[in-house]
Amino acid sequence: QVQLVESGGGLVQPGGSLRLSCAASGSILSINPMGWYRQAPGKERELVASITSGGSTTYADSVKGRFTISRDNAKNTVYLQMSGLKPEDTAVYSCKMGVRTHLLRYLEVWGQGTLVTVSS
Repeated sequence: QVQLVESGGGLVQPGGSLRLSCAASGSILSINPMGWYRQAPGKERELVASITSGGSTTYADSVKGRFTISRDNAKNTVYLQMSGLKPEDTAVYSCKMGVRTHLLRYLEVWGQGTLVTVSS
């Protein structure tokens, strides 16, 4: 069994910064990819950013130049550094990981979600 625990959400003023973290625990052999998604009220969930085990990254056009995704393979953790936050970034942010377990099963695992609110 694999679990993801997120942290770092909260209320921030426009133009501010936040860093989200998502740590995986359990029977983990490898993780590829790691990603962050978000869902704003009344909207569909969208991919914000993803990173492969080799460090290749993908970003939504709306966050390019403002958000940075990174990972610490030793800690099975993915981060999302968000700067220049805008009210339209307000959403529930969830991490997702593709996990290969010690039994060689491949699981897509989601975190519980953390709310980011950008408001003055």
